[in-house]
Amino acid sequence: MSDSTYTPPEVWTWEAPSGGQFASINRPISGATHDKDLPVGQHPFQLYSLATPNGVKVTVMFEELLAAGHEAEYDAWRIDISEGDQFGSGFVAVNPNSKIPALLDHTGDTPLRVFESASILMHLAEKFGAFLPKSGPARTETLNWLFWQMGSAPYLGGGFGHFYAYAPEKWQYPIDRFAMEVKRQLDVLDRQLAERPYIAGDEYTIADMAIWPWYGQLCLGRLYNAATFLDVASYKHVMAWAEKIDARPAVKRGRMVNRSFGEPEMQLRERHAASDFDTRTQDKIGG
Repeated sequence: MSDSTYTPPEVWTWEAPSGGQFASINRPISGATHDKDLPVGQHPFQLYSLATPNGVKVTVMFEELLAAGHEAEYDAWRIDISEGDQFGSGFVAVNPNSKIPALLDHTGDTPLRVFESASILMHLAEKFGAFLPKSGPARTETLNWLFWQMGSAPYLGGGFGHFYAYAPEKWQYPIDRFAMEVKRQLDVLDRQLAERPYIAGDEYTIADMAIWPWYGQLCLGRLYNAATFLDVASYKHVMAWAEKIDARPAVKRGRMVNRSFGEPEMQLRERHAASDFDTRTQDKIGG
């Protein structure tokens, strides 16, 4: 079945936005579009992010570290990707790829930039000695699954999510193609979780924190309104794991940080202190 009569030209050129929800911010070049300094708060860690699945990974990690008693206080500044904040000169200096999340670690002599969500998770895990085994097979297995997520999620987000939820037209071929791959990935997870309580084994790790915001939230009906379409309820072990992670207080807090959509009580657009969860959510401050 053919969805289009489009014939690719010999050399592709960018002429205009191609449509869809995020067309206005997509472009085939990198670099800053405007000068804009990043704000800096009082804490050692400065996070510039948004509550997309990739952003949630890192805010969950920070909240889990704090819940475990580590000195991991952070300021979280919202980067509005719909307005092109990620192309400001300050943000591009922290992440030349112009993607959230991005972190500045001020704990050393000079600020250290850390970008890509898996790199941030590893950086924090190694700095605090938490949620990543220090050596041996358990460490390797955790990293296996961390990088599995980084390689797999583009099929869920940029592939399935784009064509199912955001593309200007519904085309059967790409939706079928990426739905098949996402279901295969869910089956991979389901088979693993049939034999262990967490993704990498008996312990909760950064592998769970990386995978849950994508596949856990998909199964909980929070991504693309696609839970029924993908029959996520049939992946019983993934569903049980998703609900278990969702019940963690630090995960609930992490989901709220840099969030600007959904229920006002779940939106903490900036986070600068633990008390902000009680006093600074959108249902309390409005606007």
